[in-house]
Amino acid sequence: MSMTFDPLHHPHPSYRQPAYARRGMVATSQPLAAQAGLDILRQGGNAIDAAVAAAAALTVVEPCSNGIGGDAFALVWTGDRLHGLSGNGPAPASISIDALRERGHEAMPRLGAIPVTVPGAPAAWAELSSRFGRLGLDELLEPAASYAEQGFPVSPVAAYYWDRAFQSYGKQLSTENVAAWMETFAPHGRAPRAGELWASPAHAETLRSIGRSGARSFYEGELAERIHACIWERGGFLTAADLAAYAPEWVDPIHVRYRDFEVWEIPPSGQGLVALQALSILDGFEFRPEERLGAEAIHRQLEATKLAFADGLKHLTDPRHMKVAPEQLLSPEYAALRRGLIGPQAMMPEPGRPGGSGTVYLATADNEGNMVSFIQSNYMGFGSGIVVPGTGIALQNRGADFSLDPSHANALLAGKKTYHTIIPGFLTRGGGQPVGPFGVMGGYMQPQGHVQAVMNLVDYNLHPQAALDAPRWQWHEGLSVSVEPHFPADVAEALERMGHAVRREDGFGSFGRGQIILRDPATGVLCGGTDFRTDGIVAGF
Repeated sequence: MSMTFDPLHHPHPSYRQPAYARRGMVATSQPLAAQAGLDILRQGGNAIDAAVAAAAALTVVEPCSNGIGGDAFALVWTGDRLHGLSGNGPAPASISIDALRERGHEAMPRLGAIPVTVPGAPAAWAELSSRFGRLGLDELLEPAASYAEQGFPVSPVAAYYWDRAFQSYGKQLSTENVAAWMETFAPHGRAPRAGELWASPAHAETLRSIGRSGARSFYEGELAERIHACIWERGGFLTAADLAAYAPEWVDPIHVRYRDFEVWEIPPSGQGLVALQALSILDGFEFRPEERLGAEAIHRQLEATKLAFADGLKHLTDPRHMKVAPEQLLSPEYAALRRGLIGPQAMMPEPGRPGGSGTVYLATADNEGNMVSFIQSNYMGFGSGIVVPGTGIALQNRGADFSLDPSHANALLAGKKTYHTIIPGFLTRGGGQPVGPFGVMGGYMQPQGHVQAVMNLVDYNLHPQAALDAPRWQWHEGLSVSVEPHFPADVAEALERMGHAVRREDGFGSFGRGQIILRDPATGVLCGGTDFRTDGIVAGF
């Protein structure tokens, strides 16, 4: 792959051209967040500063997909190497399978106080800022605080998901939780519409407190006490002690070689390993550009993805509790073994049941060579539905993925981190030359989106915008596959003849939303794309 793309090589004539810049670039799912990151670059901040600023802004301008009370992960290229940061929090110290069964639960609840785990995002912002940033955390969070305090016009896709959450939470949450959620996110008795102003002064106050204290107020101060009180009043398990004990973890990213590139992901408990295993299987096949939307090529991608998910859903959890090492699942020998199972007809593995999500992904780069792949989530839309009164903090429901079966790899255990869906990606070449950050948000769609984006870039030589705009498929379970409205009808019919149960979706909502930034090693020019399935832009200068 080179930076020389055919600008007319688009999968659909309405798709946009990529963006180019030299001094800095920020690609996010919401324009105001991208501008917040770009402003930080213009003020002398680096790509790490810009990522933190954009991430904080996204908790305000796209609260239907992430929040202060969620988790975050980052891959950071700086100092001629790639660093990984896991900002995911564990289950509370007082929770247990027995405690939930005594309350009559046969499965982990999806909403409410019980599935709330320790939020890692604020600590991740502070850690990135203190280790690699140039500006103070308070400066980085001020654009987000200003949006929250002064209000901003809601963007169209955010308004759509905001309303979906309003309809859903109103039916599923308790009266107490509905009231707190409505007060913050639907003060007029409905979700804000596209173009309407929404503000959250309490959210602004919380962000400024996090900025002044380096996030300690969230984990040890007044905010921690308010979170504790809120959860315990609602029958949850998270305490101030759980918050005080938390710190994000620097980790060694994992990777596989794919063609002439290295594809990097965060290690478990994240599901990036699923994407890597699928790509490792696919590396044994040849994919020519003219076959990009061919049924045989997509059939192989689907089969490799199913095999990788079958392993991931069985084995992935907190690495301290995994019985199979990631290296075993990513070995060339195991990839060859799994590849040998792929035949001309769709097969039926034994996976779990992938579901929905609420996540934001962003990518940043500067003219010093720093690049960041960052992802942040409250999980299912606004998360648990719990809003800490007077703070703007919507708490995640990441614990919903725990199993109450003690024999399951992802069984609930105090202090354990659950299987995690959100994953940032990064490409290098030649054993260490940075190519750039990429990501596709969207629950269990994320590894599948990573596979498709990487293949579009590497095998089919598409530029970042075309790589994101290309028609996507999504495997759900068994033989069930869905495709987007603009997916070729003849290819879908051919896949059905191969045994796949294909359904065409009416919209694009379940197929993920991504961003990509690539750097030309010869000139330093940045080339970025942002998904047409969201409100995002690529901001550069």
